[in-house]
Amino acid sequence: MDPRVPRLRRKLAAIPFQPLRSHSFGEEQHQFCLGPKLVETRITAFEAEHDIALPEAHRQFLMHIGGSGAAPFYGLMPLERCSLLVMNPSGGPGTPRGFEGARPGDRGGDLFLHVIEMGCTDVCLIAVTGPLAGRVLTGNSDGCWGPNVSSANDFLDWYERWLNHMSAGRDNRALELTSPRLRAHPDRHRKAPRL
Repeated sequence: MDPRVPRLRRKLAAIPFQPLRSHSFGEEQHQFCLGPKLVETRITAFEAEHDIALPEAHRQFLMHIGGSGAAPFYGLMPLERCSLLVMNPSGGPGTPRGFEGARPGDRGGDLFLHVIEMGCTDVCLIAVTGPLAGRVLTGNSDGCWGPNVSSANDFLDWYERWLNHMSAGRDNRALELTSPRLRAHPDRHRKAPRL
């Protein structure tokens, strides 16, 4: 088991009881509760069905922390609802790129697993193959914005950043966190820094 797992469990358990924590967009949906952990055979079956190998940090989360629930935005989707996506071809310099469902012939390109529900056509993904493998990205399926690649090394680091920033009462537009200081401010969407 990854040594970060027990620390993440403790941090997540403390978050709901911290009075000066940030508000996490979508927390009303998951209420900081996790779905049951997944057994390795279930993960292996998913990998075999989709002909992929999940990044190790994501596997560790699913097996030792939870299979769905508490996460940024509306939360981690159950594995059976996760889908493989590919990035749309570039439309030109500076043009945002969207995502679409992967087809069997797309196995040679970069694959992304849609793992967190953000709402509308926004997507939170983990790169499964290619140079970004293991990294978390956010974007829009229609290419309205992004994609943005997190500076976190892997899913566990990204998840811990969410917990740390929320616990510290920080603003973080990339993770949709609003501090208690800005929650009531009329221009809060302009004041939260992009990270």
